[in-house]
Amino acid sequence: MFKKIVDYCKACYDELAHKTTWPTLKELTHSAVVVLSASLVIALVVWVMDVAFKFVMTQIYPTI
Repeated sequence: MFKKIVDYCKACYDELAHKTTWPTLKELTHSAVVVLSASLVIALVVWVMDVAFKFVMTQIYPTI
């Protein structure tokens, strides 16, 4: 049982240390910019939908 755990830990270390390719700083920065841009676009779309929905609802149900 203990040998299986040790073998598993060794295999995990081997994969992380030797088989995994880590992104360069340039690749990481580019990916972060893409995610940030997409998040801002989605937030803007949701905000526009919210404003439009609020406008439609105030036209249908005007406040007294």
